[in-house]
Amino acid sequence: MMADWMTTWIGASIGAFLALVLLSIIAFFFARRFASWAVGRFTTIVMNDRYPENSWEMVSALTRVSPYKVLENSLRVAEGTTIDRPFGSPRKFLDYDGLLFSPAQLSVLPAPEYAEVDMRLTIGPMAKKPLHLEIPLLAGAIGFGVGVSEKTKIAIAKGTAAVGTVTNTGEGGFLPEERNNAKYLIYQYHTATWTKDPEILKQADAIEIRMGQGANAGAATYIPMQEMRGKASQLMQLPDQEYIVIPSRHQEIQKPQDLRKLVDQLRELTGGVPIGVKLCASGKVEADLEVAIQAGVDFISMDGGQGGYKGSAPILQDDFGLPTIYAVSRAVRYLQQRGVKDSITLLSGGGYYTPSHCLKALALGVDGVYLGTALLWGMTHDQVTKAIPWEPPTQLLFYSGRFQHEFDEQEAAQYLARFFSAFIDEMRIATLALGKTSVRQVGVEDLVALDSLTSQVTNIPLAYTPRLPRSPS
Repeated sequence: MMADWMTTWIGASIGAFLALVLLSIIAFFFARRFASWAVGRFTTIVMNDRYPENSWEMVSALTRVSPYKVLENSLRVAEGTTIDRPFGSPRKFLDYDGLLFSPAQLSVLPAPEYAEVDMRLTIGPMAKKPLHLEIPLLAGAIGFGVGVSEKTKIAIAKGTAAVGTVTNTGEGGFLPEERNNAKYLIYQYHTATWTKDPEILKQADAIEIRMGQGANAGAATYIPMQEMRGKASQLMQLPDQEYIVIPSRHQEIQKPQDLRKLVDQLRELTGGVPIGVKLCASGKVEADLEVAIQAGVDFISMDGGQGGYKGSAPILQDDFGLPTIYAVSRAVRYLQQRGVKDSITLLSGGGYYTPSHCLKALALGVDGVYLGTALLWGMTHDQVTKAIPWEPPTQLLFYSGRFQHEFDEQEAAQYLARFFSAFIDEMRIATLALGKTSVRQVGVEDLVALDSLTSQVTNIPLAYTPRLPRSPS
């Protein structure tokens, strides 16, 4: 009986397998025939229909107008009001790719491979309490509530603490857990009313007075109240209304000269930590810098047009703010002309995604670089699989994100520390290859420009221009 049952079962299995193989062959044959018919039919229609009725019209139109512009116009139609685009402009601006490093070999020898490279940065060297960091890379201003979740802020605080650098509160509410986990914290003194209690301000290692930023210029921000409910609205003591507003101007600054009063007040309140100002780079860079110099600031954070934001109007992202490399070149030159380059720390943000871009900015004269969007992508790493393909990765990070509770903050903190460490390691290798042992030694003499526009903007000689050696004495 058992042998008969086994024979029957084996025979049935073989039969089922053969049937499955046969059905697969038939399905493949008919699928191929159907695909050939469908492609042939579509090709015939496309090749014969009049253009106004032709499906190819869509391809022609999207070649002339980029798909993202068509999509954004559809979103404008759907919403009937300003749309908020995350992360900044997709527009391509002139950037640091037009510059190359000139390696040390014979006329200048490379530094020994075992040499230590000094990466340290001091913010506000003339302040009573300068802020000393281990590396010249900083976490950008990303606000709790108005931007990202509590878990995201804590992960950034832990990740920056692990490598000895600073995080920035952004425009959101003051989160005690961020302060507790951060080694160094820059408090962003924004235009809104929340969390400006003196006891909070005294916990800052530096204070950044925000006047404007890339991707939002100096415009006001309107955030629907439903996106702020919970801990953020409690910490920020927000009234229950339809929208909360981050105004375009500070109450204390009604004319340029008022900045000096605010700087002095904050310096006295905090006992002398560095007080700086954050600006969106405009066509009036030098005039804006002069006001900041006259106000006696210890540092200036300059955001270029490639800066990111949680969400702002495309017109502010695409058509406001100078490209970062323009802003850096003009700011460095003006601070040098005014004789304050060594006493006022210059920080740059907006579109930094690679170690080479960061080191090139330092070579042009920047003291430190803010990382924002690249930092968020780095710290999420493979956690993005919790959201994609059906939702964007921002749903893990944003305060109102659908998957924020699935975000592992400890894992993200480790990823962020590795992100910074990898950037610094590449910058160390490059510094040694230039024959230097400190990033502060890397300068314009280590660069060449690949095109005329980059050369004109930065005052870096073109790569094909000979640099004749000095005659031996």
